[in-house]
Amino acid sequence: MQIFLDEVATRHSKERIVMVTDGAGWHNTASLVIPENMRLVKLPPYSPELNPTEHIWDDLREKSFHNRVFSSIDALEQHLSTSLLEMELDNQRVHSIVAWPWIVNALLN
Repeated sequence: MQIFLDEVATRHSKERIVMVTDGAGWHNTASLVIPENMRLVKLPPYSPELNPTEHIWDDLREKSFHNRVFSSIDALEQHLSTSLLEMELDNQRVHSIVAWPWIVNALLN
């Protein structure tokens, strides 16, 4: 988890990041060092419908994988990597999916 947080913070060093986490133990360990440009917001237990990541995956499946067949797992992984990078670089798209008022308010409080 630390490697992931550091990578996201580095790749988006000029942005403020709110990362929503669930109750997984590795999301909440006391040894995590939260980067300066990042804030973790913990979801209440048993509330996957509040997790914006679920909506990211829905959008990705709908726009990048709809009616697709891949010749190999390598082809699928390559397409996934390309699709995720396109999404990462499209701030407006991601914002439209995950910038719910309660998340935006978490930045202000």
